[in-house]
Amino acid sequence: MSVIDTLIETLQVLPGVGPKSAQRMALHLLQRERKAGVDLAQALQQAMLKVQQCQACRNLTEQQICRICRDPGRDASLLCIVESPADIIAIEQAGGFKGFYYVLNGRLSPLEGIGPEQLGLDQLMDRIHELRPKELVLATNPTVEGEATAHYIVQLAQGLVERMSRIAHGVPLGGEIEYIDGGTLAHALQGRRTIN
Repeated sequence: MSVIDTLIETLQVLPGVGPKSAQRMALHLLQRERKAGVDLAQALQQAMLKVQQCQACRNLTEQQICRICRDPGRDASLLCIVESPADIIAIEQAGGFKGFYYVLNGRLSPLEGIGPEQLGLDQLMDRIHELRPKELVLATNPTVEGEATAHYIVQLAQGLVERMSRIAHGVPLGGEIEYIDGGTLAHALQGRRTIN
């Protein structure tokens, strides 16, 4: 196998990158962006060597404890449980949440062999005992597996926190009801809240 073939095959490990996209990326780097390709290789190597899981929340970090867990300004009464570090980035960019996080790095999926052990639920229970939050915010995705994971965590944490909440699902801000899919609309109607 040639070096070019190896590069093309290696690029296919990225999500959403098939053989044609990988070929296009490899050829672009080799033909037009050689310095950028070298920079990319160095950045990837550094990230692979230095980035690890936060020992407190399992977020990705270069240090033993991530910047969020080290922030004394965070609200320890709130603990948000997410499926991936990407979810933390999205929530932080949206703003408004000032509590702590715990990253499952997946969701319960017996068909894929992902059970409670793979999600670090023992470590989650340790985190709950350490922080003693008043509220757990379950921010798993609104999929069958995400809902099952949230339900499982509710059962585990019963009696350990005053309140457990689920992020709202439904009609997006600025969305028009006639264009919303049936499942999303049903969720929005079931999760409606009182306004007076």
